[in-house]
Amino acid sequence: MSETMDVIDEKVNGGPPMEVDEVVSVRDQGAFAAKHMPDLGHEVKEFQVHTWHLTNWKKLEKKITSSEFECGGHRWRILLFPFGNSNAPPNDTVSVYLDYADPKRAPEGWHACAQFALVISNPHDPTIYTVSHAHHRFIAEECDWGFTRFSELRKLFSIQDGHHRPTIEDEAADVSVFVRVLEDPTGVLWHNFVNYDSKKETGYVGLKNQGATCYMNSLLQSLYCTRYFRKAVYQIPTEDDLPTESVPLALQRVFYHLQTSDQPVGTTELTKSFGWKSLDSFLQHDVQEFNRVLQDKLEIKMKGTKAEGAIAKLFVGKMKSFIKCVNVDFESSRIEEFNDIQLNVKGMKNLYESFKDYVAVEMLDGENKYQAEGYGLQDAKKGIIFETFPPVLHLQLKRFEYDIQRDAMVKINDRHEFPFEIDLDEFLDETVDRSQPWVYKLHGVLVHSGDLHGGHYFALIKPDRETRWLKFDDDRVTPVTDREVLEENYGGEVLNGLVPPMQRNQVRSMKRFTNAYMLVYIRESAIDEVLAPFKEEDTPAHLKRRLDEERLQIEAKKREREEQHLYLTAKVITDDTFSEYEGFDLATFDERNWPASELPTFRVLKNETYSTFKSRVAQHFNYPESQIRLWVLVNRQNKTVRPDTHIPENEPALTVEVIRNNMAVRQQNDLRLYLDVLADPNKPEVPPGSIMIFLKHFDTSKQTLCGVGKVHVQRSSKVSDLVPIINERMRWTPGTPLKLYEEIKPGMIELMKPKMTFTQSEIQDGDIICFQVDISDKEIHDLESQGLHSNPTQFYDFLQNRVMISFRAKYEESDQDHSEFNLVLSKKQNYDTMSQKVGERLRHDPIKLRFTTTHATNGSPKSILKRSLNPSVAEIISPTYVSPQTTVILYEKLDVSIVELETKRSLKVIWTGIHNKEESTHPFLLPKTSMVHDLADHLAKQVKLTPGGTGKIRVFEVSKDGKTQKEFTGSEMIGNIPDPVELYAEEIPREELEADDADKVISVFHFSKEVSRTHGVPFRFVVKPGEKFSETKKRLQARIGVSDKDFAKYRFALIQVATFKQPSYIEDEDTIYDHKFAPEDVLGLDHLDKSGKTRTGAGEKAIVIRG
Repeated sequence: MSETMDVIDEKVNGGPPMEVDEVVSVRDQGAFAAKHMPDLGHEVKEFQVHTWHLTNWKKLEKKITSSEFECGGHRWRILLFPFGNSNAPPNDTVSVYLDYADPKRAPEGWHACAQFALVISNPHDPTIYTVSHAHHRFIAEECDWGFTRFSELRKLFSIQDGHHRPTIEDEAADVSVFVRVLEDPTGVLWHNFVNYDSKKETGYVGLKNQGATCYMNSLLQSLYCTRYFRKAVYQIPTEDDLPTESVPLALQRVFYHLQTSDQPVGTTELTKSFGWKSLDSFLQHDVQEFNRVLQDKLEIKMKGTKAEGAIAKLFVGKMKSFIKCVNVDFESSRIEEFNDIQLNVKGMKNLYESFKDYVAVEMLDGENKYQAEGYGLQDAKKGIIFETFPPVLHLQLKRFEYDIQRDAMVKINDRHEFPFEIDLDEFLDETVDRSQPWVYKLHGVLVHSGDLHGGHYFALIKPDRETRWLKFDDDRVTPVTDREVLEENYGGEVLNGLVPPMQRNQVRSMKRFTNAYMLVYIRESAIDEVLAPFKEEDTPAHLKRRLDEERLQIEAKKREREEQHLYLTAKVITDDTFSEYEGFDLATFDERNWPASELPTFRVLKNETYSTFKSRVAQHFNYPESQIRLWVLVNRQNKTVRPDTHIPENEPALTVEVIRNNMAVRQQNDLRLYLDVLADPNKPEVPPGSIMIFLKHFDTSKQTLCGVGKVHVQRSSKVSDLVPIINERMRWTPGTPLKLYEEIKPGMIELMKPKMTFTQSEIQDGDIICFQVDISDKEIHDLESQGLHSNPTQFYDFLQNRVMISFRAKYEESDQDHSEFNLVLSKKQNYDTMSQKVGERLRHDPIKLRFTTTHATNGSPKSILKRSLNPSVAEIISPTYVSPQTTVILYEKLDVSIVELETKRSLKVIWTGIHNKEESTHPFLLPKTSMVHDLADHLAKQVKLTPGGTGKIRVFEVSKDGKTQKEFTGSEMIGNIPDPVELYAEEIPREELEADDADKVISVFHFSKEVSRTHGVPFRFVVKPGEKFSETKKRLQARIGVSDKDFAKYRFALIQVATFKQPSYIEDEDTIYDHKFAPEDVLGLDHLDKSGKTRTGAGEKAIVIRG
């Protein structure tokens, strides 16, 4: 019993002390339960109390159980260890548990959710007791739950403070259990989710989370459950696409797997098809931006297919923005389409109020009259009315907003309610078709839990009218209650901040950080079409075929993996592979910087006999069995791999595994063999005393090294005896002079002495001799002056140091053919040789190439190589700890010499002229030692200055918040300006240059509605004493050169950065000179951004989906 016991140690006597501890009797069951069993917010199926009277405590057995009782359709009993369970020190504690009686008879898969309090009380005075409470999901593996250290025995036997008798008196006590069996409508209350099967429980599966993509997962599940959308995605033709390059195919595959798999589905293919490398996926973009980009992408792919128009049909509505004059008959309006609606949460009680706020009419009067064409300034109403809502309505709740005081984005966790059903009729224009009601039903709730800097996303979705609400939380799908859909995601205070006194330890009174940020509603009249049942033919046959084939391949691979221990791999070197091979030994197996040779490979059962294996090999290479012998290659001590002995033919029972274990010394898992084809099968044995030598030819003219087969020679013959044999084999003139080298090991290639015998030269079976035609000193000199190799020793040295480097364009190139290629270089070569070879390949001047190294892990740019240091290739590719076989280097084709670039700085300056307008961009390449005033002089020659103006140029950066200029003095060195930098320059107006001491020069910037939404470029402006703002405005208009019509729409505000006040808008009568300007105070021009270059504080990265 003690082994299976699950233990909770809670404080004796339940929760914390109460403020007023009113005395309650154990026999007053209702009051006792109310005091000691907090309301957990679940419906109670049945409540029972069972009391067990015990006497002669000290004579009780070590483990006893009470009689059984029924509660909530289950049978229970109390399990008591009067002197403690063996998990606790013996004889000094009492252990007591609620035990599920006879779990073996319960139906398979049973569970019961119970909240309970266990009590030991005085039989004569039921107000003296010790109590502990808990709750638990009882299942077959955990069928008892309670307290191993319920109380110390001595405390129960002695009188405690405030009482006049002990709990156990005269060795008698009552042991009671108060049980509430709770309803579990979802079947997963307090589930530990060990071995939980989403598919079995809900019919749906989850998506794996690959880093910070759970907002993507919740949106994908929502789109997947919008069945009309899924059908449309399936209609995009993708037969010829690749999943990692085509967003539609990757999405179809995710949807198909969600439909058919019984395991959570991965999304890496999909994010790859977006062109997201791992890093981007982690930049938590917001779901709305992601949704729009994804749908735009799909819409493009749907053009001209059966699915064309599906996205607009489902998600696009229309709204009308209008301005209507009150006193004259004039209205200006425009109709815009929307994919989603962004609603305010702050200050709004519920969704209805948010809609009311969205269509609220603003009065344009007083200072803020509307300039109506042909009627001058007029009082007017400004607002928005909806022309139509789409069948599937995506509502974004604005839970994140910019807080000026903190100068940061913050999350709004205020309570905001939303209903299962909402009628949107009143927000539509009168002219709209109302033949069907505009009633919308809640279909999905996308939830964010946490704060601004992360947290977790999940989705609650009701897939159709019949299915219950489900929670899609990454890889798990569970049923949920209505309360979990609505109440728990409204946000705001828990239980309105009122926590019953006894429950202070249960629920912390705090703002809830878990709340809805996007809602999906479906128009009731469209539900049957949007969520129509999915039919077999809705899934494209080609997708089904392709994925079924893949599944079979995966299963076969899995089987192969599971059976791998029964097999080994045999690799066979032949005379053909040897003749095409260039390198050490007869083949490359596991060299660090070079890929392994591609050799004929056999997967062989370890217990296969050699005779069976040999006949397979003979058949494969088309030889009679009698004409071949197989030699085993061994790893020699000097790190070379050479044939050692041939496998004996006269042992039929020899297995492949025995051959590997006994003959292949110091070898890896695979068996490496050489196929020896006999010239005369009738004479299989070679003459006694002969050895097998492999020959390689180094061709100086072609600069190649290749195998030319093998020869058998007598150990006692001289090395020079090889010369006529080689000349005959190469069909050279007899007597052609040769030089012979022994390939001992990498780095040891030695010239052989022709007069010595093979025995004296220590040549054995499997050794390699390399030959070249002897050449004159002049030929040697000519070769070496061209940087070529004149003998095998030099060439082997090149082989030993060769590396494959992959060159890739740093930025996308129009010339796609050349954008990526590989070159073989020696580690001993240097930067200049590398740039020369890349230049030849790209047909580009090597001095105008710039190279950047990359991170081995993800291929992103690391650092620019400096030509001036002329590093060796070894230094360029060096410290890679994850030594990949090829290093990637990025190149850029430049218009200027890299020599210049290493001493110069390349800069772009945006010219805003005299009227503060972005007119043009000017690139410069200047020595790093130039000053900013030199840059201004160069700029002056390229731009048009005002005739009769000051002729002076100011160079500046824009502050991070976009409100002020950061001016350069002119004497800064441009090499010291930090990178990256955005430089601006403007002509200094005469008014500013001639301002006298009484004038104030202030900063002015542009914004649109919210102060944080700055745009354009800030500028300087002179404020004069005593000047009314109506006059100041005229000078401002001249300064920025804006038409009367546009300027009439401008509003002007003083922004006090230091005090975080809301902007105060300026009236014509004000004199802004009188404001006491702090250094950071600025004048803001509030008008529409027409530049298209918004600066929203610290730049968030925009989402880009490629495929």
